[in-house]
Amino acid sequence: MTHLVALWIALAAPTSSAPARPRARDAGIPFLGTPGPLDAITDVAGVEVGHTTLVSGQGKLRVGQGPVRTGVTAILPRGRRSLTEPVFAGWFAFNGNGEMTGTAWIDEGGLLDGPIMLTGTHSVGVVRDAVIAWRVRQNVPSPDGYYWSLPVVAETWDGELHDVNGFHVKERHVFEALDHARGGPVPEGSVGGGTGMICHEWKGGIGTASRRVEGGFTVGALVQCNYGLHEQLSLAGVPVGRLLARPTGGRERGSIVIVIATDAPLLPHQLKRVARRAALGLARAGSLGGDGSGDLFIAFSTANAQAASASKATSAQLLPNALLDPIFAGAVLATEEAIANALWAADTMTGADGHRAEALPRDRARALVRRYAPP
Repeated sequence: MTHLVALWIALAAPTSSAPARPRARDAGIPFLGTPGPLDAITDVAGVEVGHTTLVSGQGKLRVGQGPVRTGVTAILPRGRRSLTEPVFAGWFAFNGNGEMTGTAWIDEGGLLDGPIMLTGTHSVGVVRDAVIAWRVRQNVPSPDGYYWSLPVVAETWDGELHDVNGFHVKERHVFEALDHARGGPVPEGSVGGGTGMICHEWKGGIGTASRRVEGGFTVGALVQCNYGLHEQLSLAGVPVGRLLARPTGGRERGSIVIVIATDAPLLPHQLKRVARRAALGLARAGSLGGDGSGDLFIAFSTANAQAASASKATSAQLLPNALLDPIFAGAVLATEEAIANALWAADTMTGADGHRAEALPRDRARALVRRYAPP
């Protein structure tokens, strides 16, 4: 399969297409909390997601030729308005053996200006530069009136299945992910930046979920998961990893990127607190935060549009700290379910040098949860 054909396949199934199989909750995994209508980060109004998926070649690794198992995922907090209306944001490094660009300015200024991009480790640079080029191509200057950008690009390692040193992600692939970003259901599993990822030694990738919380607010999570050992995996409180046969071929390499979105009116310091809570959702799924793992989280709020983009003194709403617990809970529970959805959606994949990542045995995992989960 050529790159052109692989790319066409990715775009032929738009972001708004329905998932191919029942998701973890639909299959009977009893997660806590009430999801939004889509059970996805796109339940937060205005958020759009796009993927470009690159799959080609098989057999022996030949650097520059493949096999290729990689891609790009784009998250636009306000859709196209993300170019002119930044969002308040905060980020957190639970374990720093990874990369998320643009975070120094988020710490300093409290604003996320533009999209969040997810990809493989050795594609961070090209994706970052392509986002700047895409922005210039839109002919929409920053709120300051000129073309200036410090893009947020995060990575996890897909080198077990993919020719990482072949540099197969190109500028056009980033443009496609951004141009095809949409609201609606989000494809999960081996798509976009998650194409070549392995999670708990099974095939991992992209997953998403959401929660409706007290106050009428929505909290959504999207993960690119590539971490963990099989015996650590937990689903809805059941240690299924210890009860399932060890998968053959999968090897843990770290890491996970977690993106949290909410429509609750939160300021940057509060969003940093929300981003920290993603670590608890990760723990509920079974991570121990290993030394080699890059566990990087970012949270943003779609509220306060005018306040975030204002060029003069203005006012902003905020949720009092005493009312943040439901938001924290939403971030934790949506993260846990998003990880499960990534595993649930991913099919077995064979990549470079015949390395194989098996799909989670869904039927067996479901049976174990039904047997041992609390009533």
